[in-house]
Amino acid sequence: MHVSTFAAPVTPVRTRFAPSPTGYLHLGGARTALFAWAFARHHGGTFILRIEDTDVERSTPAAVQAILDGMAWLRLDCDEGPYFQMQRMDRYREVIADMLARGLAYRDYMTSAELDALRAEQTARGEKPRYDGRWRPENAAGRTPPADVKPVVRFRNPDTGTVGWDDGVKGRVEFANSELDDLVIARGDGTPTYNFCVVVDDWDMRITHVIRGDDHVNNTPRQINIFRALGLEPPRYAHVPTVLGEDGAKLSKRHGAVSVMDYEAAGYLPDAMVNFLARIGWAHGDDEIFSRDEFVRWFDLSHISPAPSRFSAAKLDWVNQEHMRRLPDAELGRRLVPYLARAGLDAAGGPDAGAVAALLRDRAQTLVAMADAAWYFYQAPVVPADKVAEQVTAANRGALVELHGEFAQLDWAREALAAAMKGAAARHALKVPQIMMPMRLLVTGTLSTPAIDAVLALVGRDETRARLARALGLP
Repeated sequence: MHVSTFAAPVTPVRTRFAPSPTGYLHLGGARTALFAWAFARHHGGTFILRIEDTDVERSTPAAVQAILDGMAWLRLDCDEGPYFQMQRMDRYREVIADMLARGLAYRDYMTSAELDALRAEQTARGEKPRYDGRWRPENAAGRTPPADVKPVVRFRNPDTGTVGWDDGVKGRVEFANSELDDLVIARGDGTPTYNFCVVVDDWDMRITHVIRGDDHVNNTPRQINIFRALGLEPPRYAHVPTVLGEDGAKLSKRHGAVSVMDYEAAGYLPDAMVNFLARIGWAHGDDEIFSRDEFVRWFDLSHISPAPSRFSAAKLDWVNQEHMRRLPDAELGRRLVPYLARAGLDAAGGPDAGAVAALLRDRAQTLVAMADAAWYFYQAPVVPADKVAEQVTAANRGALVELHGEFAQLDWAREALAAAMKGAAARHALKVPQIMMPMRLLVTGTLSTPAIDAVLALVGRDETRARLARALGLP
């Protein structure tokens, strides 16, 4: 683990999350957003949301909404934004015009065919394909630009020396300028390119710290050179490692849920998701389960491993269940109600959801699983006759019928219910399971429930007796 000065800012911290709206907010992007948000919150700074929507063909309003929904569900609240790059075109063109006037950029009239031929020749010679600077002003002196070519605009990259930075995760990173060709900053139609827009945005938004995925490492030296050409100090950078699937491959659709909102639909708690995402590659001692506030208080980029980390579905389930266990009964019940509705169950037509959640919290790892397990509290089962015959026999039927009658006057509490069932078993020379197992089936439709006395207490006297009467064929 390297020692980083990244987390000791000398200016007010301003971080940003800048997704491209070409799809959902996935786990890797959500973790990057979480780290940038936590860094700003830890230092009392400002967190900015910026939508980088210059890829007009692939960017969609639905994808923008998916990003906003994911951020809102995770409660990664921004202090500014969302800003949209497509609304800033005039600003980008203004900076490009200034760079052309100052000799920091130039127009390149090389055609696509010429560029392809150049790259093929360089590759054949075993060289790294790169633009050869033929339309730099000193190289194109006396040459008349072709009238039928719409030129791109290229940034004039330094020819010598190195460009580097002290990365908040990776440590010192350096590139030789000779390895970087003159970057296109505006296409032939005048549309500015990604790396250029990012620089102008970070400049105008006064970004002090850029925390992003390590797939951007190769973009960083280009952006730093543009900053410095403009006479600006670049932000500090930290590149967080990739999130891998459980098989070690890059996380993708085949690894299961792909959108953050898929996890909301699957019944995970947002605070559990924050906890889980934080622990993918970051640690605070041996702490595994922690609150959002604890995470913000502890957050330090120097505790991020520079090596890729793996997603674990089993770990996510465990973290989620631990967070469910820590919620007060009433709050867990409140969270459960929408999932009951999605399962077609009316929470108002059964026992208090908080009491149901308290009974099921150790048996379910997600709210969806809890709603699935809770169905018999809100909907009477239809038990097939053959299943009834397996549990209700000549030996125990009389005891069950007696209990149906006894339940009419019983003090309806868990302890009294347990005593009544044990008493009936004793009177009929039965083992207690010979009463409790058929009682489970007749009242809930399943043989797998929490303690049946606790279940009956929640189902209620009238509903329990009605279900017993229907299953036993009583008047």
